[in-house]
Amino acid sequence: MKFLFDLFPILLFFVAYKFYGIYVATAAAIAASFVQVGVFWLKHRRFETMHLVTLALIVVFGGATLLLHDEMFIKWKPSVLNWLFGAAFLVSQLVSDKNLAQRMLGANISLPAAVWTRLNLSWAVFFIAVGFANLYVVYYFDTDTWVNFKLFGIVGLTLVFVILQAIYLSRHVQNIPGNEK
Repeated sequence: MKFLFDLFPILLFFVAYKFYGIYVATAAAIAASFVQVGVFWLKHRRFETMHLVTLALIVVFGGATLLLHDEMFIKWKPSVLNWLFGAAFLVSQLVSDKNLAQRMLGANISLPAAVWTRLNLSWAVFFIAVGFANLYVVYYFDTDTWVNFKLFGIVGLTLVFVILQAIYLSRHVQNIPGNEK
């Protein structure tokens, strides 16, 4: 359910684009992001960093798209978002005793330090690569193809990457809390 909640603005963008075009879709995504952050706050009494970063970027890039009537701004947003995530993983590797991957998953699994490092760096590389893949589609394909890539391509790549990460991790997991022998 959380997966669909996190995808809500993207799904609404996709549907609005198919019926009304890029500018209505952009406005819908901005509104959906505000709703997403608000609903999460009402339910949990806290904000999720990913939602706030996404909201800020959709307001800036979506706002520029609407104000300047130039769809290129909204097309750049997924790249900037993915690059920020990639940078966060890289920076966490350098400035903290626990990298971002370990902070997110460390309560659920125990891994050797070298595996945490590889996992963290693989996520950084993945996000940076997805950012460049988005720009490739932006500049070499039409807007319809980009919208489809934004939903199906990026989400599909992420799901495949998560499955590959799970397979990799299954070889290295030392213990799973609550499942000790």
